Amino acid sequence: MIESKLSKSQYLRGLQCHKKLWLYRNRKDLLEEPDAAQQALFDTGTDVGLLAQQLFPGGEEIRFEEGNFDDKIQRTKDLIESGVKTIYEATFKYDGVLVMVDILHKGRSGWQLYEVKSSTQVKDVHYDDVAVQYYVLNGSGLNIAKTALVHINSQYVREGELDIKQLFAIEDLTESVLEQQDEVVETLELIRVSVQGEEPDIDIGPHCSDPYECDFTDYCWKHIPEVSIFNLSRLRGSKKWELYNQGIIEFNDLPDDYPLNSAQEKQVEAHLNGTEFLDKPEIEKFLKTLSYPLYFLDFETYQSAIPQFDGLRPYVQIPFQYSLHFQINENGKLEHKEFLAMEGEDPRESLVKKLVEDIPRDVCVLAYNMGFEKGVIRNLAEQFPNYADHLMDIHDNMLDLMAPFRSKDIYLKEMKGSYSIKYVLPALVPGLSYQDLKIKEGGQASSTYATLHLIEDEKEREEIRQNLLAYCKLDTLAMVKILKFLQSTVFPR
Repeated sequence: MIESKLSKSQYLRGLQCHKKLWLYRNRKDLLEEPDAAQQALFDTGTDVGLLAQQLFPGGEEIRFEEGNFDDKIQRTKDLIESGVKTIYEATFKYDGVLVMVDILHKGRSGWQLYEVKSSTQVKDVHYDDVAVQYYVLNGSGLNIAKTALVHINSQYVREGELDIKQLFAIEDLTESVLEQQDEVVETLELIRVSVQGEEPDIDIGPHCSDPYECDFTDYCWKHIPEVSIFNLSRLRGSKKWELYNQGIIEFNDLPDDYPLNSAQEKQVEAHLNGTEFLDKPEIEKFLKTLSYPLYFLDFETYQSAIPQFDGLRPYVQIPFQYSLHFQINENGKLEHKEFLAMEGEDPRESLVKKLVEDIPRDVCVLAYNMGFEKGVIRNLAEQFPNYADHLMDIHDNMLDLMAPFRSKDIYLKEMKGSYSIKYVLPALVPGLSYQDLKIKEGGQASSTYATLHLIEDEKEREEIRQNLLAYCKLDTLAMVKILKFLQSTVFPR
């Protein structure tokens, strides 16, 4: 047997892609740093893991900073021999594979292994995760009677004190994990062979994002141009990979008879020939649905696996901020109002009160991708019935500025196949961009606000609040500028 030390996370890397593991072990200089959204997911996993320990209280923890892994393995053995019934981060190594078990608990019939995840369901990769842990613990001589996954119960609604037993669901995976043991041995053999040699010759494919986004994408995808068949609007992922495997990467590689819908044809034509598409009758039809006074609304939200306030389920979008530009008439003064909740408090009711003050009844409200804003308002109306009538009036009078871009009634090659405002804005309004801001996208805004209360320095907190306000304000100002572009296109002066 080829010997090569592996951790559980490396095993899962290798299971997804041998090249991903090889690069991790040999070319960490190519490793991409997690973005704000990914880091928030990692932090959520840590918080959920610590909270789940309360399901089995009174245990001993093997702290990560306590010595090297050999020290942790020895301490785990000592705790087991001393009769400790519950160990958090119990550490084992067998057959060159190192694992740290989230919760190891001794029940009546033997030891029970619990892996904790912040997801709301059991995924295929979780079986692999638990299976390799069982392999190591069983090989280390421990009698494992049960293996299970602890995950978030998405139906739990917090009322009062957090109910740990209701927040978490426990799924018994023992039968499936036992059936996977031969597969674990085979996978380890294959992985060990792959990491011993040169960089594996593995092309990109669906595995690049399944089950996790790869952190070597820039390296592995460097042969893919900025605009490629992977940007082709509304083409199923399987179709894109079919084209790629046929050697078709750029738009000019597409066969003349390849079936494209009208939106895709516009995208290809715009990219290859610089054609600008402006369907003035359709744009005019959209513009005629608008009326003044006109309010431009954008929410920023965050979500938490652990409900922080009463009436919330896990992962419900919690609005903490909005920006509101408005005009009484088309040629009227552009005005602006905004709201940003105090960090560390339940932002919902204060936001609702301000929102119904700022937006009158029976006015036209414009959002960009209004499904999101409407969803936020519906949730607030349900949570705060005293304001429901006014909130639903806002909801029912909302229109979507994304509509003409989603249908490609207007399309320029600079939009790169996307109708996201982050692409539409610089394409139509050069010089107005998110790139000059400290906070550049919604995921960054969410994670920034969610941890803002942890910052002790008052001056630093205030600076971050101003950055949040600037980002959200640009979202609605962008909508104003985009609408002006559409109006000037259809009704030139």
